[in-house]
Amino acid sequence: MRIDLHCHSTASDGTDTPAELVRNAAAAGLDVVALTDHDTTRGYAEATAALPEGLTLVTGAELSCRVDGVSMHLLAYLFDPEEPALLAERELVRDDRVPRAQGMVAKLNALGVPVTWQQVERIAAGGSVGRPHVATALVELGVVPTVSDAFTEEWLADGGRAYVEKHETDPFEAIRLVKGAGGVTVFAHPAAAKRGRTVPESVIAELAAAGLDGIEVDHMDHDADSRTRLRGLAKDLGLLVTGSSDYHGSRKTVALGDYTTDPEVYGEITRRATGAFPVPGTGGA
Repeated sequence: MRIDLHCHSTASDGTDTPAELVRNAAAAGLDVVALTDHDTTRGYAEATAALPEGLTLVTGAELSCRVDGVSMHLLAYLFDPEEPALLAERELVRDDRVPRAQGMVAKLNALGVPVTWQQVERIAAGGSVGRPHVATALVELGVVPTVSDAFTEEWLADGGRAYVEKHETDPFEAIRLVKGAGGVTVFAHPAAAKRGRTVPESVIAELAAAGLDGIEVDHMDHDADSRTRLRGLAKDLGLLVTGSSDYHGSRKTVALGDYTTDPEVYGEITRRATGAFPVPGTGGA
């Protein structure tokens, strides 16, 4: 089985619609794909309706969190999307994304970059707006050559010249909320240092004690040494190890299935989940 548990669609900051995502996942030879848009479940219905035969969909979300001043992302799988407490927190985070992005536009304007809110809105196309949309605007204007090049201290990285904070959930509270909604939690790309400061291993140990299920080890932003270190940490803490592409369509160079999760780990994730279940494809439109 080929299993990719971290993918984005136009419901947040990917360039594939949810329907295109599942069709492209099947074409890439995947058996299981997870839809994990940022702080939203808006793409579920479209992805499910288009799900090709032979492909299984895992519903999820990538939750924006912050601990001790450091941003981190928590992948939540197979939770009940209508559970009131988690839904309210996701809406709080999502609603803060627009004023945050508008603040980044204002900072860029002050730096002499002629980006406009209308340009960012067009790029987001109704999705959950975030830094990648602003970064894409910088690419369009020729300020940086790629989206990744916008995530530096000069521009949009944490603490960068055009960075603006947003509401982010305490990860201990996020774990509690996801568990309350019957879901499973995995710390996304914990060693992605090029994105900004990373969470220390002591905090990861505390998160594990609080119920964190796993950490994403095989990821494009982790070098070989980081992966080795994270595998050892996961073993010490009794955490599951996942691998995922973090696919964003044409917004990133990584392809669907470039990094995958072991079938036994996937089986354990589905065993632990009680809020929702994987959706088998029956030949969508």
